[in-house]
Amino acid sequence: MSVSPLTLFAQEVEMADSLRSSGKIYVVVAIVLVILLGLIGYLISLDRKVSRLEKRIPEAKK
Repeated sequence: MSVSPLTLFAQEVEMADSLRSSGKIYVVVAIVLVILLGLIGYLISLDRKVSRLEKRIPEAKK
């Protein structure tokens, strides 16, 4: 049981090394950053919409 995590870790390092040596690691990092920035942008816009709706709720009750 204790050998299997070490084997998996060794394989991940080899994959990272091969991506780094071929320069593809930058493509992976760029894609991850685009996805994260997209999620953050979506959450910010969603927060703004919810805030606008929360401000309208007291106005609708009056």
